[in-house]
Amino acid sequence: MDGTSRDGLVPAKALASRNEYHYPNDSAAYRRARNELLAEEIELRRHIERVAEMRRALPPGGEVTEEYQFIGEEGPIDFVGLFGDKQTLVVYSFMYGRDRERPCPMCTGLLDALNGEASSIGQRVSLAVVARSPIERLVTFKRERSWDWLRLYEDIDDRFSRDHYAIAPDGSDYAGIHVFTRPDGKVGGTRDGAIRHFWSGEAGFGTADPGQDPRMAPDLMPMWNIFDLTPEGRHPTWYPKLEDRES
Repeated sequence: MDGTSRDGLVPAKALASRNEYHYPNDSAAYRRARNELLAEEIELRRHIERVAEMRRALPPGGEVTEEYQFIGEEGPIDFVGLFGDKQTLVVYSFMYGRDRERPCPMCTGLLDALNGEASSIGQRVSLAVVARSPIERLVTFKRERSWDWLRLYEDIDDRFSRDHYAIAPDGSDYAGIHVFTRPDGKVGGTRDGAIRHFWSGEAGFGTADPGQDPRMAPDLMPMWNIFDLTPEGRHPTWYPKLEDRES
């Protein structure tokens, strides 16, 4: 035996035993427990990668045949236009419908974080934020939050939102994240000539574990991931609030 598993990886506990980190005044009990936790963190990392591999290996999704229409800051745009010059499009459904006085604080927190990464994300894929509020109101809120890099679009007839579970039965909003692909033009490539749905988050209330909000794994929101690193963890009833930023 060379110390590797059937998948060619060194067992997580063996890797954790190589850990050389020691902090001032660590007790033996702490270091032992921390190395056990490190082994679990390695296993979690590997499981996340296995899930990502399964996601990448999904068979072709449904063809997008609807001619969805939006309005952005530059004016009207169709679904193909959201791709820009990229082959992959990521769309976030923002809970800011026409009947909402203010948008969802949770969505806003995620978009605060995505704004900081949007320029880098845009180097590889197209990222668009779609909501049902008028574009003028979306732009006003975008300026309020100093979202310099996010591209916001109004779903002018609700067709995209309705088809992609962003409208609740009572007409209110649901959040969502969706990925689409289009042909890359490469001879012999795996993509056909159709724009297709690739993946959407499907972790809804019916899939939630007891005492937890529904969420995907890994969680998209950096805020919750930071809280997971702390002794307080995620508070079961705390949610961020919208606060006007001081100029």
